[in-house]
Amino acid sequence: MTIRNISEIELPLLLEAIYQKYGYDFRQYSEAHIKRRIMNRLALTPLVSISELQNKVLHDELFASRLLQDLSITVTEMFRDPDFYKSLREKVIPILKTYPFIKIWHAGCATGEEAYSMAIILKEENLYDRTTIYATDFNQHALNQAKEGVFSNEKIKEYTINYQRAGGKESFADYYTSKYDMVIMDQSLKKNIVWANQNLVTDSVFAEVHLILCRNVLIYFNKDLQNRVQKLFFDSLVNGGILCLGIKESLRFCDFEAQYIEVDKKQKIFKKKY
Repeated sequence: MTIRNISEIELPLLLEAIYQKYGYDFRQYSEAHIKRRIMNRLALTPLVSISELQNKVLHDELFASRLLQDLSITVTEMFRDPDFYKSLREKVIPILKTYPFIKIWHAGCATGEEAYSMAIILKEENLYDRTTIYATDFNQHALNQAKEGVFSNEKIKEYTINYQRAGGKESFADYYTSKYDMVIMDQSLKKNIVWANQNLVTDSVFAEVHLILCRNVLIYFNKDLQNRVQKLFFDSLVNGGILCLGIKESLRFCDFEAQYIEVDKKQKIFKKKY
C-alpha cells in the first residue's frame, strides 16, 4: 500500500466540506491549481495544516468567502490575445450578422474586461443594438466589479495596444472616461449586458445562444469536468453556433469533438454542425 501524504488526504476532505457547507464544487478542478491556491491562503494565516484551515472554513463564513475568491479564476484583460479578437471580428462577426437577434454567452467572465471588449466590437460592427450578452460567473465579488465597469488606469496603455492589434476601428479612449487613477467604461457598453451568477460546475443549460466564449477556464478542470462543461456548451448552442475556447484549450478527446468544425484552428474557434 502506498503511504499518502497527509495533504493529499486533507485536500479532498476540504473540497468536500466546502461543497457540503456552501454548495461550491471544486472537487473536479485541477488538483495542482486548487492546491496552489489553498497553500497560498494557508501561508497567510497562523494555521499549520489544511485540516485546521478546513475547520476555520466551516465555522467562519467571512474566511470561507476569502478562500472562495482565491479558488475562482479572475485572470483577464481587455482584448486578451488580440489575434483571437481579430479573428473573431473577421470570421465570426459575418456569421452573427445573418441573425436578426443575437444572444452571446460569456461564461466565466470574471471582472468583465472581455465582455466589454465584445461589446466594443459589436458596436463597431453595428450589431450591438440587436445583441444580448449574458456575462456569467460564480464569483459574485468579481461580478460586482464587472457591473461597475471601473478599471485601473495602469493597464489602459496595454489595453489600447491590444485593441489596436485586434483591429479596432476607433480610438480606444472613446470607450472610457478617466477619473483619478481609474477609468470608467462608457455606459452605452453596459446597455445590453446581463450580468448573472452562474456556476459551470453545478448549473444546467443557461440559454439558447449563438456564440459562447469561455476562454482559459477549462484548463483548471479535470477531464471529467471538462467533458461535462463541453456538454453544457453543446446543449446551449444553436445549430451553427460558435464556440470560442482559450489558446491552450481544445475539443480533442471530449465527447463532442466530432460535432464541430474548425473556424480558426489556431484561435480555437469552432462551429457547431447543423
